[in-house]
Amino acid sequence: MAKTFKVLSALLNYPTAELKSATAEIRSCLREERLLCDGLRRGLGGLLQELETGDLYDLQERYVLLFDRTRSLSLHIFEHVHGESRDRGQAMIDLKALYEKHGLFISQSELPDFLPLFLEFLSTLPRTEAQSLLGQAAHILKAVAERLEKRGSCYEAVFRALIALAEAGVSANEPDMALVDEDTDPNDLETLDAAWAEEPVVFGPGAAMGCKDSLIAKIRAARRPVPANET
Repeated sequence: MAKTFKVLSALLNYPTAELKSATAEIRSCLREERLLCDGLRRGLGGLLQELETGDLYDLQERYVLLFDRTRSLSLHIFEHVHGESRDRGQAMIDLKALYEKHGLFISQSELPDFLPLFLEFLSTLPRTEAQSLLGQAAHILKAVAERLEKRGSCYEAVFRALIALAEAGVSANEPDMALVDEDTDPNDLETLDAAWAEEPVVFGPGAAMGCKDSLIAKIRAARRPVPANET
């Protein structure tokens, strides 16, 4: 179990007065657990400073504009590979079942592929298992981090931290899975979003599986009962 996953989940949730008041505790947790290197913790310090000193309504408005109104920055994992297709529904059913297998029950109004909820779930697992599951979404995390960097957002630091944790759970034999529009004008947000819609992020060139296939394969494997003749 790693508290860092829970901290990163909190930082990606909608800003509240409670979150603002918890910034000192968050710093302490990151410093004590030391799951992230000094550079990544310093990066998160910028966001923590903004959350601590910024006007709450301004913080909330910025969050909505970034994550709720910009599809390419969606915090819903399967949105990046399914959009609103029927495949997303089955993927979320499987993910919800995995949560329940581990004792996490969510309400009907919650979508299981919401990244902060997924990180909350990962915080309850052994670190290696959590990093392995997160690693299946590493290419999505990288794409979102690059888009946040183009916007000059401090939230980029959260995704850089997640990338570091995710890459620790990815096999060295797996290809680089990040696909980012390097040449897109960062000030032309409409073009950024159009490019995202036309070129969804997938696993590396020629890969046999997309994000959904690989992640869901792991989810289903975790749900599959052990045959009676296996020990």
